[in-house]
Amino acid sequence: MKPEETVDFQIKRTWQSIAKMYNEVAAGYGATMATGFVLLNIDSEKGTPSTALGPKMGMEATSMSRILKSMEEKELIERRPNPSDGRSVLIHLTPFGREKRKDAKQAVINFNTSVIQRFSQNEMSTFFKVIEGINTMIIDHKLESEKV
Repeated sequence: MKPEETVDFQIKRTWQSIAKMYNEVAAGYGATMATGFVLLNIDSEKGTPSTALGPKMGMEATSMSRILKSMEEKELIERRPNPSDGRSVLIHLTPFGREKRKDAKQAVINFNTSVIQRFSQNEMSTFFKVIEGINTMIIDHKLESEKV
């Protein structure tokens, strides 16, 4: 089987293309795809615990820490003590961060609109069914291997 005939090759290649596209868009705003992704995953009203962001986004703590430091330096976010747990910190968007969050959200909407316009509703339904099935299969396999 050739690499381009495998499911993982196609998913990885597609994700790399999407990441490149988002990074090009983000560069126009002086940001990165990772920064936009973080902005979209912070609760804009209540803030988000810094320890919850990494797992929520599938990122390692060291990478998340680096991104948050950079975002703080660019005044996109601010850290505030968690009022319900003094040991933890909540990440909040600054007014500038809220503005950039709108830009990131618009980039995601634009991409999704383009994809939805390109493919039929049936094709999109099949795509989501297959992707969800792959994820379920991986999770189930992981759970099975943990039992052993």
